[in-house]
Amino acid sequence: MTAERLDRRRQTIPGAPGLLRAPEGEPRPRVVVVGAGIAGLAAATGLAERGVAVDVVEQHGYLGGRVGGWPDVLADGSPAAMNRGFHAFFRQYYNLRELLRRSDSRLSALTPVEDYPLIDGAGRTDTFRGLPTTPPLNALVFALRSPTFTLRDLLGLDARAAAPLAAVSVPQTYELLDDRDAATFLRDINFPDAARHLAFEVFARSFFARPEALSAGELVTMFHIYFLGSSEGLIFDVANANFDVALWNPLRSYLEGLGARFHTGITVQTVSSGRGVTVTTTGPQFEADAVVLATDVAGLRSIVASSPSLGDGPWRDRVAAMGTAPPFVVLRLWLDRAVRSDRAPFVGTGGREPLDNVSVVDRYEAQAAQWAARTGGSVVELHAYSVSDEDSDDIVRKALLERMHELYPETVDATIVDERLLRHADCPRFAPGDFAGRPTVDTPDPRVVLAGDGIRVDAPVALMERAATTGWSAANQLLGGFGLAGHPLQTVPNRGRSALLRRLAGAAR
Repeated sequence: MTAERLDRRRQTIPGAPGLLRAPEGEPRPRVVVVGAGIAGLAAATGLAERGVAVDVVEQHGYLGGRVGGWPDVLADGSPAAMNRGFHAFFRQYYNLRELLRRSDSRLSALTPVEDYPLIDGAGRTDTFRGLPTTPPLNALVFALRSPTFTLRDLLGLDARAAAPLAAVSVPQTYELLDDRDAATFLRDINFPDAARHLAFEVFARSFFARPEALSAGELVTMFHIYFLGSSEGLIFDVANANFDVALWNPLRSYLEGLGARFHTGITVQTVSSGRGVTVTTTGPQFEADAVVLATDVAGLRSIVASSPSLGDGPWRDRVAAMGTAPPFVVLRLWLDRAVRSDRAPFVGTGGREPLDNVSVVDRYEAQAAQWAARTGGSVVELHAYSVSDEDSDDIVRKALLERMHELYPETVDATIVDERLLRHADCPRFAPGDFAGRPTVDTPDPRVVLAGDGIRVDAPVALMERAATTGWSAANQLLGGFGLAGHPLQTVPNRGRSALLRRLAGAAR
């Protein structure tokens, strides 16, 4: 079970007033939720808890979207678990964690990772262990003890150019910085190359993008969420079993207990609205009062393009303009020997392309730990973000193995018992200039709402927490139309944490 240390300055966005449950004896509102990732599951939960009849339609055979998991069988016949790669459940993911509590009130499926090193190409290591929890002292101590960032570097920062770091507010930060890329912003504030390559690129690669292809507004907001805006810091939790077992199967059971129905392995083709909403799929057709489109970017574009009655021209253009980030590759290896006992469960890397991080999965995931204990081996996962379309899987695989051998020499002579290589290109793009045109939760049709980590929401959230927040927000939007009460949301403070730094930032502009 993970320990909770909630930031006392977190902000609460209250849900709109209304009935706590749809009245008995009257026809219940019915909603189709398209997509069973985090956003769709949050929306389904928000609706079902108010007595709304919910049908969840998911094209895959498992729940969780990009955080989904499924059982697998290795070549030797032994059972294994598989997913699309490591995910960090940060303490400031308030809305995601609230979703998980619905079926796991004590968050017993999450285990703390007390530290994770960041190792650059020269072997220098940064760490988050033992940092103060109070901003901006946490960032200051991290910087001053970092081998890639010196006191001279700190004093050499351009205060005027760096002012937005201390005065984050959404959406104003995006309005100020979204037209610039993260690499240019870091260069303009005179951030040292070595530290930039390591600490800040970790944030950029979280969006599966290189700094030159990532919005500076997104980068600065991320820095606020994890450092200058929150006392929760950068220490996180991980799922202690594969995602299906630990998270989504229990949540599915909870939702089914509320009457929600799940339809997996079915793809939505069109959505049309008249007196109600009609959702056509590769399986059954659904009639409902409203629909939540909680798909990935490609799925949303496809549904809208095939549904000419949805929205108006400008809105449809905004959806069509949404982009996806470059591909990413996950290589999971079952090795015949253990890695060194002092290896961290998770290591971020910089300057070691194409490798971005390494996970020793058997250190935290039950199924991998059982396999390792039985065989004496280990389960290691290598991630490559922002992979070029021109690089084949074989090229990426070879390079990842070479990098693993550099970092973990004890794996050089290891035999690969089995492996899985996954390559996907379905993460939303957060390029410079995207923010203003990004579609929001609401649409021109009040019966149609959007959710997902690529959907705009004017709150300081990112990644999985953006998915959860938009899911709850989509439910709230529809609940208001049904006369039902909304659900409260929480975020880190939506302004710079330090009044002194805010004043300095204002003076520097």
